[in-house]
Amino acid sequence: MFSLSSARSLLTACRPPLRQATPASPLANPLFLQARFRSQLAPRRIHFIKRHKGVLPVPTGGSIKGTTLAFGDWGIRIRENGARLSAKQLTAAEEVIKRKLKIVKGARSYLRVFPDIPVCIKGNETRMGKGKGSFEFWATRVAPGRVLFEIGGAAVREELAREALRLACDKLPVMCEFITKDTPPRLGNLVLSPEEVAELKNSPGPLSTSAS
Repeated sequence: MFSLSSARSLLTACRPPLRQATPASPLANPLFLQARFRSQLAPRRIHFIKRHKGVLPVPTGGSIKGTTLAFGDWGIRIRENGARLSAKQLTAAEEVIKRKLKIVKGARSYLRVFPDIPVCIKGNETRMGKGKGSFEFWATRVAPGRVLFEIGGAAVREELAREALRLACDKLPVMCEFITKDTPPRLGNLVLSPEEVAELKNSPGPLSTSAS
């Protein structure tokens, strides 16, 4: 007969090795469905998945930031009131621009806004209460006069740029206008003249009454 210690060692040697715990499938984790993929417009890190809806920004303080071109030679900006654009709408417009500019080597498209606001929606005919609705899509709040897309990186003809940006405007639920580097900035729905821009940059406070 074996001793107690030798019997235990013999049992351990004959026992099949334990299988290592395989990680669970990523699809089993509900948070994985909200992860950011390479071709998806969404923030990389999420601190709070549910946030307030907020209101559309209105530049009442005299700020003209983001209303002129910064990277390219051609672009589009919002012509009417501000709106909330979803990541799906921005992606569709960007794909149209890239498909149209594929024939020009070195041409690039620049997205000047980014969807980083989570939109939560509750189902229809749902009773009040029971907490906030579930996450639906990412969106961004765009102020009036804000530049959305720019085209640059290579010598792109104006006719081709106009056609590409026109197709992108058809994918967006807002009215946009075609702008160049010489286009003056906007203050909401007001297009400023060069004299008003110089006066606005020199004055420390909001826009003067002559430009309002």
